[in-house]
Amino acid sequence: MTTLIDVVLPDVGDVADVEIVEILVQVGDTISAEQPLLVVESDKATIEIPAPAAAVVQELIVTAGQRVSKGDLLMRTTPADGVAAAPAPLVTPPAAPISSPPFDKGGQGGFLGATGQGGFPAAPAPTAAPASPLAPIEICLPDIGDIKRVPIIEVQIRPGDVVNAEQPLLILETDKTTLEVPTPLAGLVQHVWVQVGDQVGYGDRLLTLLPTATEELPVNSLFAHDDKTLHPPTTAALAGESRKAPVLPRPADLAAIAPGQLPHASPSVRRFARELGVDLTQVTGTGPKSRIVKEDVQTFVKQRLATAAAPAAATSSSATAPTVTSSPVAPVAPASPPFDKGGQGGFAPTLTAADFAKFGPVETQPLARVRRVSGAHLHRSWTTVPHVTQFDAADITDLEAFRTSQQVTAAGVKLTLLPFVLKAVATALARMPLLKASLIDNGEQVVLKQYCHIGVAVDTPNGLVVPVVRDVDHKGLLALATELAALSAKARDGKLAPSDLQGGVFSISSLGGIGGTAFTPIVNAPEVAVLGVSRATTQPVWDATSKQFVPRLQLPLSLSYDHRVVDGADGVRFTTLLTQLLGDMRQLLL
Repeated sequence: MTTLIDVVLPDVGDVADVEIVEILVQVGDTISAEQPLLVVESDKATIEIPAPAAAVVQELIVTAGQRVSKGDLLMRTTPADGVAAAPAPLVTPPAAPISSPPFDKGGQGGFLGATGQGGFPAAPAPTAAPASPLAPIEICLPDIGDIKRVPIIEVQIRPGDVVNAEQPLLILETDKTTLEVPTPLAGLVQHVWVQVGDQVGYGDRLLTLLPTATEELPVNSLFAHDDKTLHPPTTAALAGESRKAPVLPRPADLAAIAPGQLPHASPSVRRFARELGVDLTQVTGTGPKSRIVKEDVQTFVKQRLATAAAPAAATSSSATAPTVTSSPVAPVAPASPPFDKGGQGGFAPTLTAADFAKFGPVETQPLARVRRVSGAHLHRSWTTVPHVTQFDAADITDLEAFRTSQQVTAAGVKLTLLPFVLKAVATALARMPLLKASLIDNGEQVVLKQYCHIGVAVDTPNGLVVPVVRDVDHKGLLALATELAALSAKARDGKLAPSDLQGGVFSISSLGGIGGTAFTPIVNAPEVAVLGVSRATTQPVWDATSKQFVPRLQLPLSLSYDHRVVDGADGVRFTTLLTQLLGDMRQLLL
C-alpha cells in the first residue's frame, strides 16, 4: 500500500503565523527535492517553502490567503518512483501513543534512548544519506552550567537534514550570552522536538537522530554527565500533537523556577515587555506550556490601566490621581479615555470609526500585511522613544561633480548619491559610536556595537521595508552601490529573507529622489538614530573669499535620535561631522 506523507510548515523564524500568497503545485504534480511548493508572506518578506523530498502531490490541504503556523498540514504526498519516503519531521507521527524508552548512557556517555525499541520505527533514510544499521537515538540538552532553564532563539536544523559530528543544532540564549549546542555524532535528523521560544533545561529531549553506519558513538562526548541522575521521559500521547514537543519530566532540581529567573517567554516578547515597562514575572502565560505571548503582555497592561482608571473615576473630585503600587506601568489620569491597540500595535486612545459612506462613495480595501506590521512597530517607536530631530545641510557641490563623472563605471555599476552617504555615516559612527548603540534592561544599560550594519529604507508597492547593508565600514563605493541595487530589487519583488532585515545599528531614509526639503524620520527602535535625506537644491551661499554669494548644491539632512541616549550636543556634533565628510570626501581617507 502506498504510504501517504504529510507535508507540514517548517520553522520560518520568530513569527506566530504567515499568510499563503501563492501555491505553486497542483494535485498530481511530480515534484523534486527542494522544489518550491508554495509562497508564504511573513512580516516583511516572502518565503518559498521547498519540498523535503521527491514525491507526487496527492492532496492540497491549504488555499491561497489562508494563515498557517509552524507544523500546520499543507499537503499530502506519496514518494516518487524509486525515492524513499522522507523521514519524520515532515511526516505526522502515528496516532497511537508511543512509550519512550528510558534514557541510558548505553556505554556512550550521552543521553541516548533507542526509539527503535518500542518508539518510532526507524524511518527509511533518503538517498542522500548513508544507510544505517543503528537504531534512532535521542539527543538531549547537556549540562550547560549553573543555569536551570534557557530559551531557544534559533533552530538550525530541520527533519530530513544530514548533519555532521559537532555541527551546531540550535542556539540558546542565557542572561548574558548565547550558546551553540552541537550534535555529538553524524546522522539523519528524524524529528525535532523543540522550536524557537521554547524554554529547555538539562536532560530535555531536543531531536531524534538516525546515526550513519560508519559513525562511532563518542565515549566522552559533550553529552557526558558523569554520575548525575537522569530522569526518563514518560509516555507521550502524540495523536494530534504534531506541532507540540512531548512533555517530558525534568530533573528534580529543575522542577520549579525560583522567582527572578527568566520567565517563560520568547526574546521578542521579552523585548516588547521591556518597551512597555512590564515585569514578566507578574504576567500569566496562555501559550503552549504556559508560555507568555505578546497578547498576554497587552492584556496585562490593559488590566493595570483599567485598575488605575477605576479608582480615579470614583474619586474624580480629588486633584490627585490614585497611585497603583503593584504595577510597573504608570497610572493613568482620571480623564484619560480607554486604551486600545487602535490597529497600531500600541496603546492609543480608542477612536470612533466614522461612517464615511454617508458623505459619498467609498471602497474598503485590506491594508497590506507589511504596512500593518511596520505601522505597529513605528507606532511603538514613536510612543516609547523620546524623539529629537536635528536639521542641517551639507555642501555636496564637489561630491556631485565627481559622482556625475563616474555615474556609470567601467564595471557597469550606477553610482548614486546613497553609497557616498553610507560611507560618510559609517565613518561618523566610528568616531561617535553612541549613535549606533541600543538601550537594554529597561534603560539601565547601553550596548555599544562593534559592527556597522546600516538599514536603508526602500519604498515598495506593499509598504516600507528596511533591508540592511552589512559591514559598510569595510566596503568601497562600488561594492555598496552593487549591494544596494540588489537589496532594493529584492525588496520591490518581495524576496527579502528575514536575515536581510536584521542586525542594523542605524537607518537611512532617503526621499531625495521624490522631493521635499526636510522631514522628521521615526527612529527604528531598538536603534537610537535615523538619518533622513531630502532633495538637494542649489542655494546661494556667501563666499567670504570673493565677498559674494555663489551657487552651491545643498543636501538637506534630518537626524532623529533617542534623547535618552543621545544628547542634543552629540546630535549637533554628528550632523556637523557628517556635513564636513560629505563636503570633502577626502576626509574619509584620514
